[in-house]
Amino acid sequence: MSKSCKVHVNQLQVGNFVRLPVAWKDHPFLFNSFRVKQEAQIQLIRSLGIEHVFVDLDRSDVMPLQEQPVSMSAPAKDLAPLIDELDKKKQEQIEQLKKMRRELGKTEQEFDRSLAKMRNLINKLRSRPLNAIQEAEELIQDITRQLLANENLVLHLMGDAKKDDGIYYHSLNVAVLCMLLAKELGWDRADIEAIGMGALFHDVGKLKVPAQILKKQVGLTAPEINFIKQHPNFGVEFVKLTDTFPEAALPVITNHHEFLDGSGYPKGLNAKDLCPLSQLVAVVNEYDTLCHPDNISKAKTPYAALGYLFKNYKGKLNSEFVGQLIRMLGIYPPGSVVELTSGQFGMVMAVNISKLLFPRIMVYDALVPKDQAPIIDLEAEGLSIVRCLPPAALPEKIFNYLNPRERVTYFFGQESKS
Repeated sequence: MSKSCKVHVNQLQVGNFVRLPVAWKDHPFLFNSFRVKQEAQIQLIRSLGIEHVFVDLDRSDVMPLQEQPVSMSAPAKDLAPLIDELDKKKQEQIEQLKKMRRELGKTEQEFDRSLAKMRNLINKLRSRPLNAIQEAEELIQDITRQLLANENLVLHLMGDAKKDDGIYYHSLNVAVLCMLLAKELGWDRADIEAIGMGALFHDVGKLKVPAQILKKQVGLTAPEINFIKQHPNFGVEFVKLTDTFPEAALPVITNHHEFLDGSGYPKGLNAKDLCPLSQLVAVVNEYDTLCHPDNISKAKTPYAALGYLFKNYKGKLNSEFVGQLIRMLGIYPPGSVVELTSGQFGMVMAVNISKLLFPRIMVYDALVPKDQAPIIDLEAEGLSIVRCLPPAALPEKIFNYLNPRERVTYFFGQESKS
């Protein structure tokens, strides 16, 4: 816990990390908490009409001064350029925040439409398989068009899944990440669409597994485990109810649990028997499953899941594809809870695939309403991430404010030009 003390504004000096006891709208600074970088900022704090501020001693470069009278205050006109500069920067930040929220809103609408289509086509698969496959192809072709038409893609964090919607979120998440990866790997349109189709239906075979087995809270019996391990084969049986399902996508369904060393299922295939599409979906499926296992108490953060995948699946998963997944999501994927160099806590909301070191962070600020929480661009603010931490490590009020997702789901949008 950081040491914080209340000090008179006359005790401030450059290098102190301060927290202002006034509302965000009542001062020109970008944040309520920040490190003082110039003497003029101290003068401006004094001009706010407050006598005391809070100084975080652990995050300060120097200790506050002993209280002493201040010499003649700088004339107000000397502060005018700084006030103008800060006001301008703050207004730019507000406009940028509005733009980010608009982009996120558009992406969420597109995600919700895709999820509704996904739910609808899965429900049609038994009764009207031809319609289901046709609608799936239209969905995947639409996503592919968006992917290939836009170079400046941003990966956004979506809202939490509704109860019992896990299979839809998981399937769409795996499909979107597979297609993004395929694009980044330079695959052609046909392969991007094939892996998208296969990934969309990769877990559909679980519809043939009794719900009491899938939702069983105690340990599964050996026959139950073996039955669940047949769901890739059940999935292929489902999509073969029509002869219009693309042949190239079938291995994605059959082999999404197969590993390069033969330790996977249902057939225990080796690397030589697994096509690139099968190897790619295995990587993405394993990543999403690490984040969202059946036993939620064992769920890993996106940051931890990537590290675990890299360290523990050597020889099992295609290392090139694992590396590309890490490069695409960044060191701190959307959904990661982080601490910044400013001392603030936040949650990664989005990453621009071309600027992975500077994700967009929703930052906790006790003086800003939750629905107006600032979303900042690390590059623009000159900040960086100190560490990633599990959501459970957050103080309750920060946890409730940031609202970390139980199910981390992604969808992409295009970053609009400023």
